[in-house]
Amino acid sequence: MEIAPVPDQQPADAAAREPIDSDVDLRQAGPSSRRREDASVLAVIAAGGAIGATARYLIGQAWPSPMGAFPAGTLAINVLGCALIGVLMVLITDVWSRQRLTRPFLGTGVLGGFTTFSTYTLDIQRLAAGAHIRTALLYLAVTPIGALLAVWVTATATRRLVNWRTP
Repeated sequence: MEIAPVPDQQPADAAAREPIDSDVDLRQAGPSSRRREDASVLAVIAAGGAIGATARYLIGQAWPSPMGAFPAGTLAINVLGCALIGVLMVLITDVWSRQRLTRPFLGTGVLGGFTTFSTYTLDIQRLAAGAHIRTALLYLAVTPIGALLAVWVTATATRRLVNWRTP
């Protein structure tokens, strides 16, 4: 059995300047450069997460849902966050492709901290436990449909706008 040669990898400094996906990074780097890179990614995610979570908290405080009522504030936060993710993903892939830490900061950090699907599940549990089954089922269906539609609509619109403006 013959083993295929490993293709040459980019030098560590060139690889460090490439845009990254904070969720999946398949590059092979040495332990010391990997730790430095992980620290910078973690720092921008933490900073973005603090911003996003603070915005979510303030919106939640301004727009509370009474017990047993449809959680419109949480729905609005999740749909808005997903709409912004649709815009961001197009901008990152088509416009800002060389900005290395943009996706970890804005996508994973700010928008990950802003959207709150854990609150969505808790809201459903509380509605069901409070015998508000119809409201819980409506919320269970409307949130993922609204979130997916928001991503699709904003990504499509942003891509059309970017392509229209590009000569």
